[in-house]
Amino acid sequence: MKAVALLAALGVGLVVVAGILGGRPAAIGGSVALAAQLWAVTLLRPKMRAPNPEFMARWLGGMGIRLLGVGIVLIVSRTVPALLGYVGVLLPLLFLETRFLR
Repeated sequence: MKAVALLAALGVGLVVVAGILGGRPAAIGGSVALAAQLWAVTLLRPKMRAPNPEFMARWLGGMGIRLLGVGIVLIVSRTVPALLGYVGVLLPLLFLETRFLR
């Protein structure tokens, strides 16, 4: 639980930076990215040591959640700053995901 809280704190910091750089649409996109990432990590974490089919099912579910986030940002916002906010928050969190899943 401590790792997820740290991930959330890092994500909130990234959302704030995205909001400062891109305004309200970027903050909205970043917030959707943070929610998608937290949801994906909490979905995958219990099955980290599970057999490969169970692990891959959870991992694929996390990818679907992130894709759903892109769709939500596209439907709700339809602006470039919102998409950049989504990508700008999600990519650093994805690169750090392995540290939070240990």
